[in-house]
Amino acid sequence: MSKNIPDYHLNVFINCPFDPKFQPLFRAMVFTIQYCGFIPRCALETAGSDGIRIAKIIGIIRECALGIHDLSRTELNQNQLPRFNMPLELGIFMGAKHLGKGVQTQKKYLILDKAHFRFKEYVSDVSGQDIASHNGKIQGIIKACRDWLSHCTGGRKLDGYNYIFKKYSDFKKLLPDFCSENNWKESDLQFNEFTSLAANYINASK
Repeated sequence: MSKNIPDYHLNVFINCPFDPKFQPLFRAMVFTIQYCGFIPRCALETAGSDGIRIAKIIGIIRECALGIHDLSRTELNQNQLPRFNMPLELGIFMGAKHLGKGVQTQKKYLILDKAHFRFKEYVSDVSGQDIASHNGKIQGIIKACRDWLSHCTGGRKLDGYNYIFKKYSDFKKLLPDFCSENNWKESDLQFNEFTSLAANYINASK
């Protein structure tokens, strides 16, 4: 039952790269989810704790009604091997929806990529899904996430993506000061620290 999973219908599982190159898009995604009144969840919230990583990811997926899955990282690494973590986690999320019971069947998810239809070259089995493109741009990822979340609010209206983009731009300018106030280094911010600063700014600006 959903009552046994706190905030189930507000929890959004984020499945994306966590490396420095993708960090600007990741942070924009996290901010947008929070600004729209939802709760971002991802594997980084359990970083450094004991246990098997995939078991923790499955546990987080179980607690999330919503999921945003970015499949844009298809480049080969120095050993000429692809990154399969994102498609794997998308598959787990889809399996939970289609093979699970109770509120798990209510799961909804958004698939993101750099460009429309590029996915057909590397994961054609997701053809027919609602896939949005962001072109590797912060404004693009804010628009894609905001527009999709607008269908998950239960009728609650959201600000437009241009307004959210402006708010995020303002937040980024203030972020170094927020970090300084807490004796934190911006580049070293942990997931929970970033979400805390973003939540404080969003609450104060509304």
